[in-house]
Amino acid sequence: MEVEAKQPPAVRRINIALQGGGTHGAFSWGVLDRLLEDGRIGIDGISGTSAGAINATVLAYGLASGGAQGARRSLETCWRKVSDWARLSPMQPTWLDRMMGGGHMELSPAWMMFDHLTRFYSPYQFNPCNLNPLQDILAETVDFDVLRDSKSVKLFLCATNVLRGRIRVFGTGEVCAKAVLASACLPSLFQAVEIDGEYYWDGGFMGNPPIYPLIYETDSRDVLIIRLNPIRIPQVPTTARDILDRINTLSFNSSLMREMRAIEFITRLIDEGALDPARYRRMLIHSIDAENEMARLGASSKFNADWDFLRGLFTLGRERADAWLANNFDALGQRSSIDIAETFL
Repeated sequence: MEVEAKQPPAVRRINIALQGGGTHGAFSWGVLDRLLEDGRIGIDGISGTSAGAINATVLAYGLASGGAQGARRSLETCWRKVSDWARLSPMQPTWLDRMMGGGHMELSPAWMMFDHLTRFYSPYQFNPCNLNPLQDILAETVDFDVLRDSKSVKLFLCATNVLRGRIRVFGTGEVCAKAVLASACLPSLFQAVEIDGEYYWDGGFMGNPPIYPLIYETDSRDVLIIRLNPIRIPQVPTTARDILDRINTLSFNSSLMREMRAIEFITRLIDEGALDPARYRRMLIHSIDAENEMARLGASSKFNADWDFLRGLFTLGRERADAWLANNFDALGQRSSIDIAETFL
């Protein structure tokens, strides 16, 4: 009896938008790892900011050089290098921090010193040589010549122009190590990154992550947003660091909220027949997050690159992606799997 050959799974092509959030980006790594493992997801475009820009760049390079499995290997290599570098740093969680859980480093003397130093001195003072370990990690992980020549995926990295106060999105052909460093340049930690006579800070101030390039520059209508910054938190922050962290979170979420508001408005007008769907694209929005878990993590945990903490976030990301695939894969190409108004407005 002849056995019928098993048909490969149908592939749905989507866009992925990656938020920034320090080492919390290991959650996105876990999500991406599970999506790449699944075999039913193809990626049309990727946008990213800060830690999201790092994940996006490594993901795009891995896809260009080795397909889905190459991307999984490249992402793990990058995060292992981040953790290996962190082991050389004095800023480590103490045994009491580890007992308390949650990735905190509030009891670490090095964290306390760092926290106070960055409030009173600029990186031009405490880091005059502008040392940035991310530069070496990128050099060891990504071949930017291969990435720029690739046609496998469209890549968009967001940075903030310091002098002009405008968003800058670097496309695939423009992406270099400096573009990634610009997107991840927290102004309290690193000197502004100069590219072609312009100076850039972290892209989170203007687009975290930017959605509009995925609307205008890609073919897929599906946008999956992998969110790190909680929109809602359980209680009012009371410490100076937690207040500052919440201010930054609100600021870094604001651009995404505005874009989602515009998308919801256009979608509603299309559904009501006020706009011609032949001229206006009806975007399908999806989201994977761990809002409750991320809301419980303190500000210091965004700088914690301890491997056990990163692996915990990675595992959480894989779990959330697995649940999303089980519940929402069939929505791809058909409908949004979240209520945009309920989530963002």
